[in-house]
Amino acid sequence: MRPSGGTIDDSFLTEIKNTQNRKLSQKQKTLSCQFSIGDQLSPWPTYTTDQTILHNRKPCSYDYRKRAGSWQKQPLGITKPRYLEQLENYLRKELLLLDLSTDSTQELRLQPYREIFDFFIEDFKTYKPLLSSIKNAYEVMLAYQREKIRALEPLKAKLVTVNEDCNERILAMRAEERYEISLLKREKMNLLKLIDKKNEEKISLQSEVSKLRKNLAEEYLRYLSERDARKILIADLNELRYQREDMSLAQSPGIWGEDPVKLTLALKMARQDLTRTQMELNTMKANFGDVVPRRDFEMQEKTNKDLQEQLDSLRSDYEEVCKEHEILLQLHMTTLKERDQFHSELQEIQRTSTPRPDWSKCEDVVAGGPDRWQKLAEGKNSDQLVDVLLEEIGEGLLREKDFFPGLGYGEAIPPFLRYDGFVENKKPSKKDVINLLKDAWKQRLVEEKEKFPDFFFSFLEHRFGPSEAMAWAYTIFENIKLFRSNEVMSQFYAVLMGKRSESVYIKQKETVAQLLKEMTNADSQNEGVITMENLSTVLKSNFPFKKEEKIQELMEEGGWHPNSSNADLLNYRSLFIEDEEGQSMPFVQKLWEQYVDEKDEYLQELKQELGLELYDEVTLPRLREALMNIDPGLDKQTLNGYLSRAFQLPMTELPEEGEEKEEGIVVRLKIALERLQMTDIRRMGSQEQEPTS
Repeated sequence: MRPSGGTIDDSFLTEIKNTQNRKLSQKQKTLSCQFSIGDQLSPWPTYTTDQTILHNRKPCSYDYRKRAGSWQKQPLGITKPRYLEQLENYLRKELLLLDLSTDSTQELRLQPYREIFDFFIEDFKTYKPLLSSIKNAYEVMLAYQREKIRALEPLKAKLVTVNEDCNERILAMRAEERYEISLLKREKMNLLKLIDKKNEEKISLQSEVSKLRKNLAEEYLRYLSERDARKILIADLNELRYQREDMSLAQSPGIWGEDPVKLTLALKMARQDLTRTQMELNTMKANFGDVVPRRDFEMQEKTNKDLQEQLDSLRSDYEEVCKEHEILLQLHMTTLKERDQFHSELQEIQRTSTPRPDWSKCEDVVAGGPDRWQKLAEGKNSDQLVDVLLEEIGEGLLREKDFFPGLGYGEAIPPFLRYDGFVENKKPSKKDVINLLKDAWKQRLVEEKEKFPDFFFSFLEHRFGPSEAMAWAYTIFENIKLFRSNEVMSQFYAVLMGKRSESVYIKQKETVAQLLKEMTNADSQNEGVITMENLSTVLKSNFPFKKEEKIQELMEEGGWHPNSSNADLLNYRSLFIEDEEGQSMPFVQKLWEQYVDEKDEYLQELKQELGLELYDEVTLPRLREALMNIDPGLDKQTLNGYLSRAFQLPMTELPEEGEEKEEGIVVRLKIALERLQMTDIRRMGSQEQEPTS
């Protein structure tokens, strides 16, 4: 019997049992005569043993009453039986002989007890099977626990190593943080010094303004004194001039001959004029005593204006310096965060990065040798090469399987895989699977009534019969799940599992067929060739909303290069050829890649137009408005098709524009974008086009 926590080899258990049996046989020969008397065990007080054993028995039982009566009859002075004493002496001697200084002391202490228990097993013939099974169960569990302890010892050492590594990293990070803190402190001191310097400049400018104001007041008082002195001087000069005139009149001989009355009257009038003039002079002094001359005032006003402009300029410069200082602090903090983030990313990359593999080693492993590996690896990156290698390994494993286990009838199981039991692996070739999938697509274009998984199973039943349909369903499913790099298989798998709408595949095939048709029409001579100019015209007419660089990429895949002229001929039919595994030419592959990229750009533009997070809810009117804003060329039917897909509603149940309620139908934005990603969605008009009413 094995414990549930682990498994132990039967050979190991057998070896333990054989070893113990050999030891027992040797010791039984020497101790059988000592530990048993006439093959019978010596009874030693029975009531004592029964008392310890029968604690859990009901007092009303017959056995209990019988043994209780026997206890009273037993004498109290009976000694231990010789068999029990010999066992105890043997156990004591074995324990004294053990070396308790080693690490396996507990294991050694169990061995004497094992031997005593083996003696009991051998002597109790009736209970030997039960006691042996009990002993074996304990031995198995002890062996399992020893194995578990041995397995955990390396983990303990690894834990110690990891702990030391983490401590070293913590110390290194603390040292780095201390260094960064010292740098920040030095930078803080430099900035504080700069602020103090600016404050000192501000104080010096204020003191200079105060000094200029004081000088202005002194100049004003000086000019006022000069004006008063000038007026007094003018008055003195006039008085002297009048005195000179009076003296000249007195000395002139002709004056004495005039009439004295006339002279007296003239003198009186002159005195009156002098009095009036003096009064006017006093009035002017009283009115304009504090007036500054206009020239001085304008000069001082200009000086004051210049100083004020300088002060405003310095104040604005100071404010700009403060703003720049704050911006630099924010930039410094952002730089520190980015540095920490980049440092952690660098450590993570250094920890998880692995050297680039040498893919040339696969040449001798892959079937087909170096030539086939070169063909498989051409133009692929490391991630794609891993997929190719996994497909090669998986193909070999798939070939080795003869049967597939059924997945059951759960709801999560696709309808065409619901089966219990084992189904046969038909082991078709990769080419056979691709041809079968192409036939299924041809049949699907004719019959579009059923859901695609149901159609697939019906197609297999019609093709191989009901008895073989399930085996072929499992076989095809395992193949298309494995070969993801194959274009036909990966697209069929995506549609079959509901990850992509079948309209995407159908529309892509229709686009390729339309291109081939138009290129054939451009080939008027039916020679299988067209000019590069014809190729450009066909591409622009079929894809009017593609950017010029996208058209150029398609032409380059078709064979155009910068040195080509428009008259160069192109074998257009070679652009649409498929190899035996269904892989398209680079031209068609580039067409599909551009379609996927344009769909991603379209949905990203839709998300930006909505301005919501992925887990926010979007209403039907808002999504309709956003689609019309980013793609004004959408017609009503196409728009309703997108909305029907996003909200999982039939087109007949969609409310008309203007009738929907703002809080009506809602869906999470992430779910809506995933649903639109699955369907055939593309731009129907140029981004510059205005919406039509």
